[in-house]
Amino acid sequence: MDSRKLDEKLAQLMDEIKDLPLDEQARLRDLAGETKARQEKMRQTISELTESLDYLRLSVKYLVFDLEATRRENKYLREMLEALSEDSGDEGEECDGGDEGELDE
Repeated sequence: MDSRKLDEKLAQLMDEIKDLPLDEQARLRDLAGETKARQEKMRQTISELTESLDYLRLSVKYLVFDLEATRRENKYLREMLEALSEDSGDEGEECDGGDEGELDE
């Protein structure tokens, strides 16, 4: 039941309560008032939950974006390290051989 329909039903109930004896009117008005207050609290809670879910969705999207960016950066840096290690490995072999000759003399 949507909120407009519930409000209409509560208003209709309040009108019907007027036809009852006075001692029952007070009790039923209190119950109807409590029902209306609970309905309003539920609306507020649902609204807050919706906002929280929207924020959570946005946070998850940001985290996924950040994770993907980090993975791309890691891949790029690993490729750079591999390229550097290959370059230094080639140079290291040449340098190691030259250094040993100088030490022997």
